[in-house]
Amino acid sequence: MKRKTFRGGVHPPERKERTDGLPVEAAFPPSRTVCIPVTQGGAPNAPVVREGDPVRRGQVIASSDSPVSVPVHASVSGTVKKIEKRLVTGNTEALCVVIEAAAEEDGAEGKTADMFLPPLDPFACTPDEALARIRDAGIVGMGGAAFPAHVKFRPPADMPVQTVIANGAECEPYLTADACVLETGAAAVLDGLAIVMRITGAKSGILALEDNKRRLLPGLEAALAAYSARPEALPVSLAVCRTKYPQGAEKMLISALTGREVPSGSIPAAAGCIVANVSTLKAVSEAFRAGKPLIERVVTLSGGACREPRNLLVPVGTLVSDLIEGYSALDSGVAEIVAGGPMMGVAVKSPAFPVAKNTSGVLFLTKKEAALSEEGPCIGCGRCMQVCACRLNPVLIVRALKTGNLEAAKRFGLMDCVECGTCAYVCPASVKLVQRFKTGKFQVREEAARAKERAQHTG
Repeated sequence: MKRKTFRGGVHPPERKERTDGLPVEAAFPPSRTVCIPVTQGGAPNAPVVREGDPVRRGQVIASSDSPVSVPVHASVSGTVKKIEKRLVTGNTEALCVVIEAAAEEDGAEGKTADMFLPPLDPFACTPDEALARIRDAGIVGMGGAAFPAHVKFRPPADMPVQTVIANGAECEPYLTADACVLETGAAAVLDGLAIVMRITGAKSGILALEDNKRRLLPGLEAALAAYSARPEALPVSLAVCRTKYPQGAEKMLISALTGREVPSGSIPAAAGCIVANVSTLKAVSEAFRAGKPLIERVVTLSGGACREPRNLLVPVGTLVSDLIEGYSALDSGVAEIVAGGPMMGVAVKSPAFPVAKNTSGVLFLTKKEAALSEEGPCIGCGRCMQVCACRLNPVLIVRALKTGNLEAAKRFGLMDCVECGTCAYVCPASVKLVQRFKTGKFQVREEAARAKERAQHTG
């Protein structure tokens, strides 16, 4: 099987060996409470429960009328104790619903009756009905973006989808959550892939993984053979990509697998593709087959300062500090806590934040791993240009931003940057390129909003 890849990229140490192959353990917060952010992707939600209300696992606790939103569900049965702002990923505070689990809740199925949706045959309903089910189940991209899945799976009419790609690359170092999902739930992943193919009208599907996961191939091939025997099965193939970062980024994966390029400023559907994380596809299958909303996920706990690395299946809203207390332990030399992977993850000041739908892992890094260093002056070496998988010129973008020239930064590709961090990884001067690009994008959007407001006033 030929390994596929893309131009550019880097090869950071993989550091997956501490959790690769470990079983997925069901974990329940020792404090018996979960802290569920009311918005976890899409437009802001508002709580639909009040303090003191009893809730059941799977019950909607926050929602919005916006079409670009997804509801949030209770991940345990119990009682709403508080609705207040709490620390969440990114060192910000957001409104959360704090639920104390009922005494009989066991953290798996629960003895209290779940409040799931009724099962729905995805191949007998209409695409609109299928998309409504995906929204009602609260499904968002679980690979990190948390974009509402029902919106992603309805591309513009002038962008016909030919191929749906199941993204199992998991190119971030340390993380093995998606590999666990492929190992234990390949049939559900393929079922979810088939459902999305039917919704979008795609005629082919690809299940992609990096070659550092070749041990999964026998199980995946067996699951694919079983899938292919189904009467509604459409063509699905396995693709092995070279282990390289950021292979799992949508644009890079599309380029590697199809040779197509996503146009600047557009979406993958413009290249005839939709890319969905394998955990997202498993959640799609469960939403139809069991009526199960997105209320739990696999999370990798790892890093050099993590004494007992694990892959844990946890209810959404579980505090990371609870997982440390009940299922792992930390050494004294924690220099940085990262939600997600070390390349694109977000540093968090405290472990007292909840697992969200898009939390694939939490890393506890030593000072050596974190490689904390002071930013120096750019020396114009050009290494960032050599590794940029988007074929941009990071050094020119950052120079334009430093002078406040947003138009020049946009011309050099600011808005096409996927914030993968390869440029910052190779920079010998430790220039905080990604942080500067994020700030620059924010400034561009703020300027666009002000221009729109001025146009409305003058109109």
